[in-house]
Amino acid sequence: MLRRKFLFLALATSLPYFAWAQNTSSKPIKITVPFAPGGGNDVIARQLAKDLSELRKQTVLVENKPGAGGNIGTDYVVRTQADEITLLLGHTGTVSINPVLLNTGMDPTRDLEPIALLASTSLVLVVAQDSKIKSVQNLIELSGQRTVPFNYGSSGNGTGGHLTGELFKEVTGVKRSRIHYKGTGPALVDVAGGQLDFMFSVIPPAMALIQSGKLRAIAVTSKKRLPVFPEVPTVAESNIKSLSDFDSSVSYGVLASTKTPPLIAKELSNQILKIGGSAQFQSKLVAEGAVPVLGNGMEYSKLIQAETKKWAAVIKKSGATPD
Repeated sequence: MLRRKFLFLALATSLPYFAWAQNTSSKPIKITVPFAPGGGNDVIARQLAKDLSELRKQTVLVENKPGAGGNIGTDYVVRTQADEITLLLGHTGTVSINPVLLNTGMDPTRDLEPIALLASTSLVLVVAQDSKIKSVQNLIELSGQRTVPFNYGSSGNGTGGHLTGELFKEVTGVKRSRIHYKGTGPALVDVAGGQLDFMFSVIPPAMALIQSGKLRAIAVTSKKRLPVFPEVPTVAESNIKSLSDFDSSVSYGVLASTKTPPLIAKELSNQILKIGGSAQFQSKLVAEGAVPVLGNGMEYSKLIQAETKKWAAVIKKSGATPD
């Protein structure tokens, strides 16, 4: 009798899952990229979609929904319908910086379900090829000798490059004048041309200019050197005591709509982490300047909370506001 009761309870709790799974199995899974096609988020999402489609034997589509610094695509996933599987390829900017900078009231660990941490990358500190700045230590020394501040560029107010520059200034006291651009490309061109003294840039758009010799990478902002730039030291390696713990990394992960049943979310988490551990997927990450860093939903949620706290302090101190 007792066994029958347990079986009945197990069946009763499983029925909603099977009904939902059956209803969605014929529909495509959507991975939302909150940026335009071609960027790092988009490349990672498309490789994930391909591999997840093969693993689940189900169509997986990538939807690009750019705008408002990634906020439009993020909000789209928050508001998704309950009868479909919609995922977000999130990164530090969209899930940790934007909610504070834009004061959206959105909490990604409450309004979304973090299910898998996939990767981490950094920014790269670049100067013109013929610049007198040879290293981080040299940059700080030259700053102290100047009567006018260095000019440094960013791709917009409140972006990762801007806030990393603010964090760097806070820690080192380096004198600099911030110049905002509408996009990373134009700012990098001006670094190469000598109109800007330096810039903290995301890696993909800087890669070609570094490889062609128009820009010189003097440091990366992560805790460890990157495979794509093995000869480039980290900021923390600059023998400056105040920079010994410097870290401005960008994490990539997958978040699901909170309307996704827990069993489905768990299944997707396991499958995405399996893909993330494959050599093919990891080689794609490395080619984009990223490093594989795998973690389950709880680990990703804790990282989002830690990054939010860190960048909220930088935003408050710098007075950064949306463009």
